[in-house]
Amino acid sequence: MKRSQFLKSAGAAFVLPAVWPFAASAQSSRSNCVLVPSETPGPFPLDLTENTFFFRQDIREDRVGFPLRQKIRIVGADNCDPMPNVRVNIWHCDRDGDYSGYAAMGSEGQTYCRGYQMTDANGECEFVTIFPGWYPGRTTHVHFQVHVSSQYSVVSQWTWPHAGAVEVATTHSALYPEGPDPLPPSQDGVFIDGFQLQLADLAWDEEAQEYVSHYEATVEGAGVSGVGYQELTTSAHFALGQNFPNPVARTTQIPLELTSAGEVVWSLWSPSGACVVRKDLGMCAPGRRVLDVDFDALGVPAASYLYQVEVFNASGRFPDVKRMTLLK
Repeated sequence: MKRSQFLKSAGAAFVLPAVWPFAASAQSSRSNCVLVPSETPGPFPLDLTENTFFFRQDIREDRVGFPLRQKIRIVGADNCDPMPNVRVNIWHCDRDGDYSGYAAMGSEGQTYCRGYQMTDANGECEFVTIFPGWYPGRTTHVHFQVHVSSQYSVVSQWTWPHAGAVEVATTHSALYPEGPDPLPPSQDGVFIDGFQLQLADLAWDEEAQEYVSHYEATVEGAGVSGVGYQELTTSAHFALGQNFPNPVARTTQIPLELTSAGEVVWSLWSPSGACVVRKDLGMCAPGRRVLDVDFDALGVPAASYLYQVEVFNASGRFPDVKRMTLLK
């Protein structure tokens, strides 16, 4: 079956929207508000938390497979609103069913198909990867962790309609020598109790020549909740606010309040994990201030960025990170 015929026959789940349906409005776009089921992280999670290398949008490295642009949205169950500035980790196998980082698979020390992003004001983030393969006993799937705070995170998995996974491997058989996934989600032990809340859509983008997938997960809380030790420790020294306006047309301001004097460094990071701006603001007195950011002067392209503020004082180093979006 040709790709165009498949997309027409597969139903609405495979229709590519003109724009990401989640992005219309942080208030008007609502979740089903049902908590995503927690699942085992599997035998291959590794820990992405402390390794800043994994902050990247493109996680393919040298892996061969058909391009997949994966878009994810996180909302809070308390009020069905988007959750900004939460970390989303994802990891999945390559086309051959192998995970990076394990001696048994010949991939010890490797890092392909792993990474994390932080959600924007609409609770959204995006990864560039390959459509994963499969291995015996499991349907095609992706592991993910929504790290709301150092005290609370959710680990789960998503999959796709089986016909979609079969179509990818069948249409691009040269890239998937193991052939199409033989196991539908309904026969996978992980999803045997139901997978409607763990089902992403899948569509072909003719212009970009890639598959595009959207997945939405609901987690506990409304905004950042479950404050843990790291957040409490940082808040004792300073508070970092959300920039305004956000999204940004040309200029924006970042609110910052220091509880005690300290040396302040702020930096701007691209989704690929590159530090594009880093400025040492020197020793700052306690009190409220705003950091003025002029994107015309910085000369960086339109994109979503993370901004980090680090405060250094006699008690140590204290960082905080949030996300902003620079419009075209």
